[in-house]
Amino acid sequence: MLGRTAHAISLSRTRGLRPLKAALTQKTMPGMLRQQSGIEDGGILPNSPKTPGAMISAMSFLNQEKAKQVDVDLMSEESGFSIDQLMELAGLSVASALAKEYPVETHRRVLIICGPGNNGGDGLVAARHLQHFGYSPKVIYPKMESIIAKNDLYKRLTKQLGQLGIPIIDDWQRPCKGDADIIVDTIFGFSFKGFRGGGQDAPYDDIVDFLGSEEGAPNAMGVPLICVDIPSGWDVETGPTAAKALRPDMLLSLTAPKLCALNFKGDFHYLGGRFVTPAIIKKNDLQLPMYPGAEQCVRLAAI
Repeated sequence: MLGRTAHAISLSRTRGLRPLKAALTQKTMPGMLRQQSGIEDGGILPNSPKTPGAMISAMSFLNQEKAKQVDVDLMSEESGFSIDQLMELAGLSVASALAKEYPVETHRRVLIICGPGNNGGDGLVAARHLQHFGYSPKVIYPKMESIIAKNDLYKRLTKQLGQLGIPIIDDWQRPCKGDADIIVDTIFGFSFKGFRGGGQDAPYDDIVDFLGSEEGAPNAMGVPLICVDIPSGWDVETGPTAAKALRPDMLLSLTAPKLCALNFKGDFHYLGGRFVTPAIIKKNDLQLPMYPGAEQCVRLAAI
């Protein structure tokens, strides 16, 4: 989700990205990014004929440290949010964004792959809402028994899915083509620090490898891929760390886009998590677009 995952993973990162974007920091963004990414002089991303949407300030793309600080601010005594409140709203925004671009008539079977932390919790919430929207979600939740034994919130979320008859599988096996109409990645969020190697992060490393593809190539399932907040396996600031990586068709950023979203080349970029207070916006120098009406997500302009 707010990509707070309890899965502490560390590894030195391979940075095979374009030099400019690999070197971007929160301080260099306003000037350099305007020159290289078509951002207007006011630091605003303009609408694009390819993906029309709301404009957003360049300063609102967060590095890892600032993303964590916004999370802390949301759950501070002053803001008063609890983790389950934020997770519920985040998961609802995931389901809402999916429904806007991938209607139930053509993408009924949704495969949601959940990780061990709060990003995975967002996926569990999204599955419940998608069921109510008329979809047929199926959840892959590796290590579920050990996870819910330690966390009552995740335990309650899985119980809710069980009450709706939503299948939950805790044993990872690579699915076959034709098993789903769309895939939702909620494995890792912005706390991810890289795979440790040597099978220490199984089966998540294999899942990311299975879903990954070279730039411009389809994924192994041949269906649209939605990533929540951070495409799993990406560096939160620089994006893909290898030629084979997750290449989402839709990215749903939560709270505010992270720096890695500058590398997103899919069709639909949405912002969700309609809970950021004016005080947090001011404190963190954010400039977020307005959500239309009662919507839980807003489509962003292409970079």
